[in-house]
Amino acid sequence: MNRLVATNHWNDLYQQVAVEEMPWFYPRLDRDFEKALAELRIARGPALDIGSGPGTQAIELARLGFKVTGIDVSEAAVEKARSRASDQGVKVEFVCGDVLKTKLHNAFDLIVDRGCFHVLEGNMRKKYVTTVSSLLKAHGYLLLKTFSHKELPGPGPYRFRPDEIEEIFSGSLGIRSLRDTTFHGNHRKPPRALFCVMQKS
Repeated sequence: MNRLVATNHWNDLYQQVAVEEMPWFYPRLDRDFEKALAELRIARGPALDIGSGPGTQAIELARLGFKVTGIDVSEAAVEKARSRASDQGVKVEFVCGDVLKTKLHNAFDLIVDRGCFHVLEGNMRKKYVTTVSSLLKAHGYLLLKTFSHKELPGPGPYRFRPDEIEEIFSGSLGIRSLRDTTFHGNHRKPPRALFCVMQKS
């Protein structure tokens, strides 16, 4: 799937389906993000939510005191995220764009990704690493959640093994922790996932 087709796919999806019915919709801060922030003792600063979708994670981070930017390729998703933030009285800057071609120049203390990286084609992953590394401040963190190879084969995101994550990000970001978890949302059975905490040196 090329980038233009992918963009149209996500835009059509967000136009046609209520976000609350999407499999990945989770209105609260992801439990793994919440736990990691507590362990790292990070409570504020500029943060970027990649593949922000309905904006739930960006909104919850803003509630905690972060200055949040959310980016998504789907204009429809961005519009819905802006509306959700406005309705809840929360300030988030939502940007429509491809993170791999981002014009963002902010340096972020924290970047979170709960569903973008694992839908990228293989040849785009190194570009993702380069981009994320360039957007992070020194000693900044990436909190990454992806589908795991332990999830049954089938349609949907790519399933990563821990060693693949380590190889892809090696030399750019240091892995502080990498563990098994699940994706919470509207799934009948939460998909198996990997959660990784990485830090820029």
